[in-house]
Parts: sequence; structure tokens; C-alpha cells
Amino acid sequence: MAVQSKVISLLGLAMKSGNVVSGEYQVLEAVRKKKAKLVLVSEDASDNTKKLFSDKCAFYKVPVELYGTKEDLGRAIGKDLRSSLAVCEENFASAIKKQLELKM
Repeated sequence: MAVQSKVISLLGLAMKSGNVVSGEYQVLEAVRKKKAKLVLVSEDASDNTKKLFSDKCAFYKVPVELYGTKEDLGRAIGKDLRSSLAVCEENFASAIKKQLELKM
């Protein structure tokens, strides 16, 4: 199975189990409350959005990765376009990080 489809399926499972938040405000809130274990920002997000999340995540020591398009992130969790997602469960977050490292 391709790395991208593994990440997509892991995101789908995490969403079904209630461990994904999406949308700029909810993701920032999860980062601030230290609930987010991994933040994914779409590669086609605006520069301001990418900077906002990289700065916030650096401050709160949450890993942040650029991944896919807004459409990819939205489709992975069964929603419309999403420029950011936060995975709030450690096992899902580490499995997704492992898949993203394989991609590189």
C-alpha cells in the first residue's frame, strides 16, 4: 500500500474514533490545551496559515507536518476542504509520523 493511502486510512480511523479535530480554530485550541499530538497542514495552505501553525506548534512543542492538499485532508476525514488537522491520540500520531518519514 502506498504511503499516502496509509496516511489517509490512518486519518480516517482516527476521525472515526473521535481523535481528529479540523478547522483552524479547533486545531489551535487543541494545540493550546496540549491535546494535539500531531498537526497536519496542507501543502497548498496560505503562507500565513503555515507560519501560524509552525509558530504555535513550535511554542507548544507539538510536531507539525506539511501533508497533501486541502482536498486530501478533507477527503481523509470525510469532510470538505481542510487546511489543517490535529491528531489528538498518541498512537495514531506516531503511526502517521512513521508513514510520513517513510515518504521522505
